[in-house]
Amino acid sequence: MEEQVIDPETTETSQDETVNNVAASEDTATPPQAEAPQEEAPVAEATAEPVPTEEAPANLSAEEAHEAAQPVMEGNGETHTEATHTRAPRQYYTTMPETTHDDFDWSVDKRNVASYKDDERQKFDTLYGGTFKAIAESELLRGAVVGLTKTDAIINIGFKSDGLVSLNEFRDMPDVKIGDEIEVMVVEKEDRHGHLHLSRKLARAARAWQQIVDFYKTGEVVTGTITSKTKGGLIVDVYGLETFLPGSQIDVKPVTDYDQYVGKTMDFKVVKINETIRNAVVSHKALIESDIEQQRSVIIGQLEKGQVLEGTVKNVTDFGAFIDLGGVDGLLYITDISWGRVTHPTEVLHNGQKLNVVVLDFDDEKKRISLGLKQLTPHPWDNLPAEVVEGAHIKGKVVNIEDYGAFLEIMPGVEGLVHVSEITWSSQPINAKEFFKLGEEHEAVVVTLDKDERKMSLSIKQLTEDPWDTIENKFPIDSRHTGTVKNITPYGVFVELETGIGGMIHISDLSWIKRYNHPSEFVKTGDKIDVAILSIDKENRKLALGHKQLEEDPWNTFETVFPIGSIHEGSVTRKDEKGATVQLQYGLEAYSPARHLRKEDGGMVEAEETLPFMIIEFDRNDKRIMVSHSKVWEQVKNEEKEAARKEATADSEKTKKAVKNIQSKVEKATLGDIGTLAAIKDKMKQAETDAAETE
Repeated sequence: MEEQVIDPETTETSQDETVNNVAASEDTATPPQAEAPQEEAPVAEATAEPVPTEEAPANLSAEEAHEAAQPVMEGNGETHTEATHTRAPRQYYTTMPETTHDDFDWSVDKRNVASYKDDERQKFDTLYGGTFKAIAESELLRGAVVGLTKTDAIINIGFKSDGLVSLNEFRDMPDVKIGDEIEVMVVEKEDRHGHLHLSRKLARAARAWQQIVDFYKTGEVVTGTITSKTKGGLIVDVYGLETFLPGSQIDVKPVTDYDQYVGKTMDFKVVKINETIRNAVVSHKALIESDIEQQRSVIIGQLEKGQVLEGTVKNVTDFGAFIDLGGVDGLLYITDISWGRVTHPTEVLHNGQKLNVVVLDFDDEKKRISLGLKQLTPHPWDNLPAEVVEGAHIKGKVVNIEDYGAFLEIMPGVEGLVHVSEITWSSQPINAKEFFKLGEEHEAVVVTLDKDERKMSLSIKQLTEDPWDTIENKFPIDSRHTGTVKNITPYGVFVELETGIGGMIHISDLSWIKRYNHPSEFVKTGDKIDVAILSIDKENRKLALGHKQLEEDPWNTFETVFPIGSIHEGSVTRKDEKGATVQLQYGLEAYSPARHLRKEDGGMVEAEETLPFMIIEFDRNDKRIMVSHSKVWEQVKNEEKEAARKEATADSEKTKKAVKNIQSKVEKATLGDIGTLAAIKDKMKQAETDAAETE
């Protein structure tokens, strides 16, 4: 039977179709010869669907083998030989004898093919599968660089295919080469292009985060590089992961210039992590504080009270200074800086200054150390100059002022108190804060000296003689003088006549005729005022002064000018709900109660009105006058009523006399007389009624 050979690319059929085609081919005539193209050998057209085999059958005859080696016509009309065919190997097909489907030999295409038993096949599958790794997405694996392109690195992780990693992820490895081992993460086992997707960047980030979490839990120190500055701090690269370094955690000292740290590699401690967003906070300050704490424990363990140490002024505050003792700080309080009075530590100390200090006290638990500087020198009271004794005249500078006096510094660490009672011989109270000024120098007398208690009392007034010893000679009673108003109180005015000598003018002794609610209405502090000496209290060092006594008492004359019942013009100067003050002539003031301020029309007298007032009370001893406006118009009405009453009374008396005269002349009354008498009687009754109403 003639065998046909065709290219496998010209047809794709199943074995069932092949069987049918082979059966049909034997009933057909000799296949038509295809006209071969020029310079190509003719090839017979297949009339039956061939059965493909992987290689030529071994039992072909010489003629069949020769035909199999002939050129084969391709579907496009071209011919080629096995030796020149560049695509899949040549396939051989054999026309099968006509047979039924059930009798078809399905193994006809497996000739010269080795077959394995099931157990052998399973064994070889296992061996073959063992050459590959089982990987999972997001898994971290070690791989080797097996190739490099312009954009990617080819990584072999032992999988059935190699993966690609962009060279952008090797910026920290500019010299990457074939054979280098790296760690990568499996992003996708097969992306949309069928490639294995790997990432070195994600692997580094995942490994770095795991390391940071471990370091956070163990408290180990990590090393990182500060890459850039951000708001509130710096960005630190720790094993390829960006972490945040707050500005407050850079150093134990405040840092204002962050740029100086960019690019530096430093040690850090992970102080905070956020698993959700994979964010970490690191601190360099924590490491410094840890070192300081260790040094502090060592130093405090070696401290003893009274021990002298060398230190450096670290920080000066209002209350003292912190001294660095070489890893541990101690406090030098302001009162322990100098035996003298120090207003502010900067007067003696400055930052960076080196000095020796003595340990006064320390607390192991609280880690506090109290230091002293003045204790390195003897106390000044122990070396007080011999000339400083009671009664000696000394000079000092005002270093402190209190309500009760001022402290004068005689020498650093030695102070004396000038009490307010020792400032002046005057008995008037002295305000120390007004008399003294800080920094002023004053001369004083040492009154008392107690070296054991380290106290000294001073006096300024004892620099001069006591003027009160001869007060009667210079300021006799009733003598007149001019003084200066030093102080004003609600009850009087204090006047200084000379240094150490003064007295008070009571408010009632300011004026004879005017009453003042407050002395400030009459005089001001600093004004000059003439006074008369009223009395002297030498024992209590007091003078009673008067101002109105410079003139005669005008009330002797006022008693005749303003008798009770007299009416005078007056102006209302002040008014309240109780009454009003009325200004009379000669500047005299009177008072009118509210009930005496009613007008004739029912209204009330108002302020600044000028009206007639009647004197209803005059008290010469208390210098008091009371007046009334109501009495003025009430008196006029009373006078009018009295005049009407007197007139009615006179008419009544006249009528009575006329009746008596008539009765005496007429013995018997007539009807006309009776009528006349009745009219007279009615007139008399009317007069009596009018008189009664007038009263």
